[in-house]
Amino acid sequence: MEKSYNILFENNKKWVANKLKNNPQYFNQLSKGQTPEYLWIGCSDSRVPANEITGTQPGEMFVHRNIANMVVHTDMNLLSVLSYAVEVLKVKHIIVCGHYGCGGVLAAMGNKQYGLIDNWLRHIKDVYKIHHVELDKIKDETERGRRFVEINVMEQVYDLCKTSIVQNVWAKKEKLHVHGWVYDIHDGIIKDLKISFSSNEELPTVYQFDN
Repeated sequence: MEKSYNILFENNKKWVANKLKNNPQYFNQLSKGQTPEYLWIGCSDSRVPANEITGTQPGEMFVHRNIANMVVHTDMNLLSVLSYAVEVLKVKHIIVCGHYGCGGVLAAMGNKQYGLIDNWLRHIKDVYKIHHVELDKIKDETERGRRFVEINVMEQVYDLCKTSIVQNVWAKKEKLHVHGWVYDIHDGIIKDLKISFSSNEELPTVYQFDN
């Protein structure tokens, strides 16, 4: 156990040496600040590293991760990240990215009790409830799970657009695009779900704030 722990420090030293070899000023430049164009809201799954699968470098993508890439309106962690990203860093794109085979989504499809996490999974179950007619028609469990992952991303995109933070940015006529993606662990390819918003006018009127 101690060896597997200490290897992280060794890996860090190798990473630093490699970066400095390619660019002696790498860390000096990085320490001057960040100007990311993207905010990534993804799953905590260790197989879905945002920077690596998108080919972005440190400083190019602001990242928030939680189980099943959820946008919960009472989650102060997510709201704080969102607020800082759009109001201070001025990101231009927010990406909600799920992934096929997501453990949180699959757990929410069943009835097994897991403990504290059940309170989080309830939010995912609420998504299933909304779309149960379509999902229940899919008899193959694997295919149903894949479709549920896609639907969950779509709902999180909608929920993101409903936040006062995003709504206020749009009210100022500032450019901000919200997208929904799914990553396939089986082949490494990102699928664009073709669900993007750039204005509150694209949402149902009940979610639009008066300004």
